[in-house]
Amino acid sequence: MPYRIRRYALGLCLGLLISALPITTNGFEPLLSQNNPSLAPFVPSPYDVVQRMLTLAEVTRDDIVYDIGCGDGRIVITAAQRFGARGVGIDIDPQRIAEANANAERAGVQHLVKFIQQDAMTVDVSEATVVTLYLLSSSNLKLRPLLTSQLAPGSRIVSHAFSMGDWEPDVLDRYEDERGNTRSLYLWRHDGTVRD
Repeated sequence: MPYRIRRYALGLCLGLLISALPITTNGFEPLLSQNNPSLAPFVPSPYDVVQRMLTLAEVTRDDIVYDIGCGDGRIVITAAQRFGARGVGIDIDPQRIAEANANAERAGVQHLVKFIQQDAMTVDVSEATVVTLYLLSSSNLKLRPLLTSQLAPGSRIVSHAFSMGDWEPDVLDRYEDERGNTRSLYLWRHDGTVRD
């Protein structure tokens, strides 16, 4: 087969393959399959974003911060280090949980935080006063009934980058991070209404 025809055939095959992938505005959805229970790929929030999320939620030493999809544990570790809060990280990936535990030990906050390998859709967040998220919009929507049925009124939910459907945030914080990237942080103060 001549080179030009082979190149055309290869390009055609790649084009068909790419066109079959689901296209989304956030770019994460194609990384997840229906057989993958993960609610988002592991993409850590930069530390300056973590600090701003916790500041937006007005975290204090009286808070219990739950991070759903905690990855390497940086949000609950920062909540413990900077604010004296207790924290719980939930992740389905055992490698991330091991990494988070090692990071907590290195930071000297293992007495304030714990990490649990668990499916986020089965977690009990009723003791949380703050919940942090860096998932997908579709994942936030899946979690919305769980969060709003379990959290006490006055609890805060902070999401990096992704909204929660038609539930309007109390605060939408759009700003430029240290690297010049535009970030959006959403804060909801739970009013006690259970939202499907």
